[in-house]
Amino acid sequence: MKKTIITVVGKDTVGIIAKVCTYLANNRINICDISQTIVQDYFNMMMIVDLSGADKPFDTVSDELVQIGEEIGVQVKCQREEIFDSMHRI
Repeated sequence: MKKTIITVVGKDTVGIIAKVCTYLANNRINICDISQTIVQDYFNMMMIVDLSGADKPFDTVSDELVQIGEEIGVQVKCQREEIFDSMHRI
C-alpha cells in the first residue's frame, strides 16, 4: 500500500469534500481514513489515502490537488506517509 496524507484547510464553502473526493475516485485513489471539522467558518480535513491503484505518480496527484484547492479557495497538501511519520516523530 502506498499511503499518502492529504490535508485540506480553508474558509468553509459548499462542495469542498465533493470536489476533492470526486478527484480521488476518478483517479482510483482509495480513502482509508478521513476526518473533517469546521471551527467557526474554517474547514479542516485530513485524509489517509492509498495511491496503489492510481495510474498517476504522487507528484502529479499532489500538483493536481493543489490546483483543485486553488480553484475552490482552500489549501491542499499531500505528504507521503513515511515523510509525514518522520516529520512527526518525537
